[in-house]
Amino acid sequence: MAAHRKPKQRSLGGSTARTTAVALALAGAAGTTALEGAAQAAPRPTPAEIKAKVDRLYHDAEAATETYNGVREKTARTRRSLALLRDEAARRTEQLNAERASLGSMAAAQYRSGGIEPAVQVALTSDPDQYLERAAVAGRAGDRQAAAVRGVQRQLAQIARLRGTADRHFARLAQEEGVLKKQKETIRRNIARAEELLSRLTADERARYAAQDGHGGDGERAGRAAADRELPGGAVRAPDTRASQAVSFAYSALGKPYVWGATGPSSFDCSGLTQAAWRSAGVSLPRTTYTQINAGERIPRSRLAPGDLLFFYSGITHVGLYIGDGRMIHAPRPGAPVRIAPIDQMPLVGATRPA
Repeated sequence: MAAHRKPKQRSLGGSTARTTAVALALAGAAGTTALEGAAQAAPRPTPAEIKAKVDRLYHDAEAATETYNGVREKTARTRRSLALLRDEAARRTEQLNAERASLGSMAAAQYRSGGIEPAVQVALTSDPDQYLERAAVAGRAGDRQAAAVRGVQRQLAQIARLRGTADRHFARLAQEEGVLKKQKETIRRNIARAEELLSRLTADERARYAAQDGHGGDGERAGRAAADRELPGGAVRAPDTRASQAVSFAYSALGKPYVWGATGPSSFDCSGLTQAAWRSAGVSLPRTTYTQINAGERIPRSRLAPGDLLFFYSGITHVGLYIGDGRMIHAPRPGAPVRIAPIDQMPLVGATRPA
């Protein structure tokens, strides 16, 4: 009978051992990564957290909008100045060409006369008196020629200065357009991020956010109903007719959309609305929040009257038009129409009564 032999156990070694070790290590790492990923997965932000982030993004977008408005206004002035400089340079160049043509005519006349020395002409002429008379005329012509030369030199210097100034304006314009492009990108990026965050909310949550932010049809209808109640026959409680007209304009804008950079008549940003309201009353306000605050008399809260401008946040990045009873009309943000809101909704930093 054959003897039963116990199978010999082979140890793992060489490439087989290495392969097995690598496989185990990878499996362990995968398991660890999966566990860590599960442990580190960020919880879904609450509606309150999303609202806070959205509010910050819209605030930052509005701050960038006001910077954009200011730079765009400056760019427009630079463009106008550059156009005037170019017009002036063209006029000076035309005048220079006329004076050069005059010099050319004088030079041609001298060439035709042969440019003979005066002493020689006296010696050759048969009538010295006639020569002296002609010499006097020639002297006056020489004076005119010298004046023409000086005129050409002045024109050349003026044109050179104009071109130098135009070059500086052109360089400034290029710089300002670069800032405009950067601000546009900032605004669009912040708005897109805010909209993406809002899309994470449920329909009911978005509706609640819109309601407290004055967005949507209900806010518009409420605003118009308030206007109908408070403006019987078009009368507005304001200190003077200009303020009354500005407030009436603001009421007429209720429900119109916020569009950054817009000054009406179909859409507005915050400073565009206040500028348009007071423009309807014959008062010219600057374009931006941080310049409008200096466009009149500073008013303490205790003296607020309808028509006064209200400024918010430490950077003076938002403005509304006071309508009385602790309320204002303002253009809140992208996606929210012009509406009525309590002035305590945001941190008030100052008020101005346009002059």
